[in-house]
Amino acid sequence: MALNPHDQALVEWLLAQGGRFWTGDLHLVSHLLNAPDGINLLSNASMVVLGVILAPVTFTLGAPVSFAIAVAGNLAATGIAWYLLLSRTLRLHRAAAATGAAFCAYAPGMVSQANAHLHITAQWLVPAVVWCVVRLARTPGDLPRLRWMRRVAGTGALLGAIVCVQLFLGEEVLFLTAATLALFCLVYALITPKRAGRAFRPLASGLAVGATLAVLVLAYPLSVQFSGPQHVPNGPFSPDFFSADLRGFWSFSPLSWFGIPAAARLVSGPAEYNTFFGVPLLLVIVGAVGWLWRRPVVLASAVTGLIMAALALGPRIVVNGTRTGQSGPYRLLHGLPVIDGALPTRFALVLIPVFAIVLAMMIDRALRDDRRDLRLLVPAIAALALLPLVPKPLPTIERAPAPRFFTEGQWRECVRPGGVLVPAPLPNPGNPDKMRWATAANAAFAIPEGFFIGPYAAGGRASIGIYSRPTSQLLNAVERTGMVPEITAADQDRAREDIAYWGASCLVLADRDQVNGVQLRQTLEALFGPGRQAADVTVWRFNGA
Repeated sequence: MALNPHDQALVEWLLAQGGRFWTGDLHLVSHLLNAPDGINLLSNASMVVLGVILAPVTFTLGAPVSFAIAVAGNLAATGIAWYLLLSRTLRLHRAAAATGAAFCAYAPGMVSQANAHLHITAQWLVPAVVWCVVRLARTPGDLPRLRWMRRVAGTGALLGAIVCVQLFLGEEVLFLTAATLALFCLVYALITPKRAGRAFRPLASGLAVGATLAVLVLAYPLSVQFSGPQHVPNGPFSPDFFSADLRGFWSFSPLSWFGIPAAARLVSGPAEYNTFFGVPLLLVIVGAVGWLWRRPVVLASAVTGLIMAALALGPRIVVNGTRTGQSGPYRLLHGLPVIDGALPTRFALVLIPVFAIVLAMMIDRALRDDRRDLRLLVPAIAALALLPLVPKPLPTIERAPAPRFFTEGQWRECVRPGGVLVPAPLPNPGNPDKMRWATAANAAFAIPEGFFIGPYAAGGRASIGIYSRPTSQLLNAVERTGMVPEITAADQDRAREDIAYWGASCLVLADRDQVNGVQLRQTLEALFGPGRQAADVTVWRFNGA
C-alpha cells in the first residue's frame, strides 16, 4: 500500500539510506542513487535521524514498515511533546493542554503532510526548542552568578544540541521554527518592553552558547549542503505554484470530516492542505484573541500568525484559484538565499501551534473561572469548532511488491554491495517505483537516475531528477508505447557506453510484473543478447559479474 507513491518511493529509500549509518556510511553525498554522480542528502530532506532511529525495523521488516511507523509516530510524538510543554511549562489545565496538543498533532496541515512528507511531520523536537527559549527567558536575574551562568550555559548548550539533531531530522521545520520564534520574540518585546528587557540578557547569552555549539557541529554539513558535490543553489519548486489560496483558510480539508473533494483544487497537491482551518475555528480564534488580548503571549501569537499567514500567500495572491495582480508580502523575500528553498504555503503550518496555544489558553482561562456556565460554554464552543476538522483515514493505493530477487537477497549474485545495478526501465521523476528495488535491499547497491533534487537544470540550478541517457530514453519509449524499435549497431554501441558510464555490474528486468514487459525483454535482448532467469526477474551481466 502507498499514500503518495512518488514521494514515498524516495522517502523509503532515504530511510534505508539513513539506516546505513550503523554500517559506518556517514557520507552526506551518497553514490547509491543517481550513479555515478550521486545525490547531496541534505539537499533532499534526507531525514537521517529517522533513518537511524528506525534502522532496526528497516533491516528486519523493511523500509515500508518503517515508513508506516514514522507516519503514525511523528504525529503522536508531536502531540505528546506539545502536551508536556503546554501543561508543564505554560502550566495550563490538562484538558486545555490536551486540546492544544491534539490540534498540533492532527490539524489538517499535519495530516496532509503525513502523505509521505515525514521531514515536515517530524516536529516532536519543536516543543523542546520552545522550552529552551522559555527557560532562558525566565532565568531570574537575582540568582547567584555561578548558578545563573550554569543554567544559561546548560540550557543554551541543550538548545544547540537540539538544533543539530533537528537539522538532520527536518531542516525545513527547523527554519520555520527559528523564523517564528524570532518574530514572536520581537513582537513580544514591542508589547511588553519591560519584561523583554529582563529576559534579554539570559536569552541572548543562552542563544550565543547554542549558536556557537551549532556552528561548530554543523559547519561541515552545511558546507556540504551549500557548496559540496551535487549541491543546488536554489529551491527547485516555484513559489508561485506552491502558494496558499486565500480561500483555503476558511475551507475544510478533503482529509477532514467535513471536507469535500472539490476543495483539493485550491492547493498544489494532497500533501499541502496547510491552510484549511474552516470558518468556525477562525471565528473562535478571533474571539479568543479578543477575550485574552491583555495576555502578551496571546497577542504576540496572534500577530505572529497573521504575518506568517500573509507570507503563505506567496509572491502574488491567489483567490479561489484565480491569480490576482496583487503582490503578497512573500515577494519581499523571494530569491533570498535559504528562504528561496522554503515553499510559501508551508509558512501556514506555523498557524497550527499558534492556534493551539491560543485555544489552550482560552480553554484554560475558562476552566479556571468561578462561573460554571463559562467552564462549560467555552470548551463546548472549542469542541464544535474543532469537530469538522477531525481527520479521515489517509487514502492509499495498491502497489506491486518488490521482486523476490531483491527481497530474498539474490541480487548479490549479480552485483556486489556498493556496486551499480540498473533497473529496467530506470527510475525517473515521473515513475520512481524502481527505486523500491534498491530499498528492498536496504540501499546496499547503487542505481542510476531516480527521483531526487540535483543540479541538472540550466546553469547548474536545481532540477528534479537528471537527464536520461540514450538507453534509458529507449527503454522508457518501449514501456510507454509497447513498440519494439529496430535496434541498430549504433544503439548497441550507445547501450554499452551507457553501461560503462554507470559502472553497472548488471541490468535487471521484472518482465512478468512490468508494463509491456515482453517488448522490453525483446529490446534488451537485441541490445545485450539473451538474459538469464533468476527468481522472478531476468538478469543481464556486465564486466564479468
